[in-house]
Amino acid sequence: MATLTDIREEYDFLEPDDRYRLLIDLGRELEPMPDALKTDATLVRGCSASVWVYPTTTDDGRLHFLADSNAAITKGIIALVLLTVQDQAPGAIVATDIKAELEPFDLSKQLSSNRTQGIPNMIALIRETAERYAA
Repeated sequence: MATLTDIREEYDFLEPDDRYRLLIDLGRELEPMPDALKTDATLVRGCSASVWVYPTTTDDGRLHFLADSNAAITKGIIALVLLTVQDQAPGAIVATDIKAELEPFDLSKQLSSNRTQGIPNMIALIRETAERYAA
């Protein structure tokens, strides 16, 4: 998967319709999340679409998140969020300002409020997870 910087550079040159397609493509690139992990416990609250996020750890203690959504653009948004933190140590994730990392994408102006309303909840869930693992 491309880096957040690579995605940002491409995103900046695209027209709005192509930005939608880019987000959808990012969502398609997500590692498949087994249906058994799509439970109430992994559901991100406050999203207009269903979004599930499940943390796993690597052998060296880094966090790797599995995620999925029942909406293509929302799946792309969670993929974008995960690009800011995927496979990092919990302490590094806690120290990352995910919202600031996403600001150059200006998602609130590119997408409807229904599409973006759950982003703070996605970020909060990832941060809370990292804080638990860091403790």
